[in-house]
Amino acid sequence: MLLTIIVFLIILALLIFVHEFGHFIVAKKSGVKVEEFGFGFPPRIFGIKRGETLYSLNWIPLGGFVKIKGETGGHRDESDSFSHKPIWCRAVILSSGVIMNIVLAIVLFCFGFFIGMPQVIDDGQALQQARAKDIKIQVISVLKDWPAEKAGVRLGDTILQINGQSFDKVEEIQSYVSAREGEQLDVRLKRADKELTVQVTPKVLETEERPILGVGLSKTGIVSYPFFRAIFKGFQTTFLLIGQIIAALWRLLRDLILARGVTTEITGPVGIAVLTGQVARLGFIYILQFVALLSVNLAIINFLPFPALDGGRILFLCIEALRRRPNNQRIETLVHNIGFAILMCLVVAITYRDIVKFGSQIISAFKKVFS
Repeated sequence: MLLTIIVFLIILALLIFVHEFGHFIVAKKSGVKVEEFGFGFPPRIFGIKRGETLYSLNWIPLGGFVKIKGETGGHRDESDSFSHKPIWCRAVILSSGVIMNIVLAIVLFCFGFFIGMPQVIDDGQALQQARAKDIKIQVISVLKDWPAEKAGVRLGDTILQINGQSFDKVEEIQSYVSAREGEQLDVRLKRADKELTVQVTPKVLETEERPILGVGLSKTGIVSYPFFRAIFKGFQTTFLLIGQIIAALWRLLRDLILARGVTTEITGPVGIAVLTGQVARLGFIYILQFVALLSVNLAIINFLPFPALDGGRILFLCIEALRRRPNNQRIETLVHNIGFAILMCLVVAITYRDIVKFGSQIISAFKKVFS
């Protein structure tokens, strides 16, 4: 539990620092005065002033901010004010946090692919210019209320043996299980540094008309590439992720508009903390991969054209450009405040949902700490 909290806070601090540093450094380079660089949201714990900027640590550790002179529309006649700068310059300053999160993801993926990153290995296709080690058959999804979940199989588990028999391919496991409907199987797993055996009885999936355990399996390994190939893979993976996340957000929006219900999984701070604990037990390279994924998610969410987010502020700049005169600052501020309030309500709702979902795991972790 303590390890989970420490790793979660380090990851959160890194993502926030990188994002806000993007705003900070681009504003400075653009000649705009930065009044405060804050980690967390007020009330303030303490602050240290260096030059013209106050560096502060605040009590609510769910974000961060850079307070820029003139960001609310004032000081238009002063050259070091945000509102004095041309629209393109303000757009670059607002976009810089998102850009820095994308850059962080690219750097982490490039480094990860160079030293060795977890990757799916296709039996029918050789890995070009790559070295693979720690090859295993791993659980990549667990169906809710199916035999594997009830037996305690978790995401990330490695299947070592079934009934004492080892397997080299996913298809071999599927064939073996399909021939044993109603038979209790002893499944030997590896979870982090521990090995355990669970009993699972395959159940028939109607759409497949064959017995299954209720897990998604994939052959994975730690794959490393030569330096320049690793750089290419880092860029490629980052932009593929951007496309996949945007597609998932589009499906979510479409389902909400068409009243189909939310089919995309949404996780808040508590859920991310729980996932951090699970990833931390897998090892450093998995944490690296997780941080890169979170950084891409943070970038895309921040760039959504919603009030209070960077994308929402850029949207108002586009409106200003079309109108060819400054927006009514009181109306814009009100819209952003309402947007921020809505976002906080969403965070509370998602956090409550995460507590309900992961409550048993959280309680169990606290019991281990305080027992």
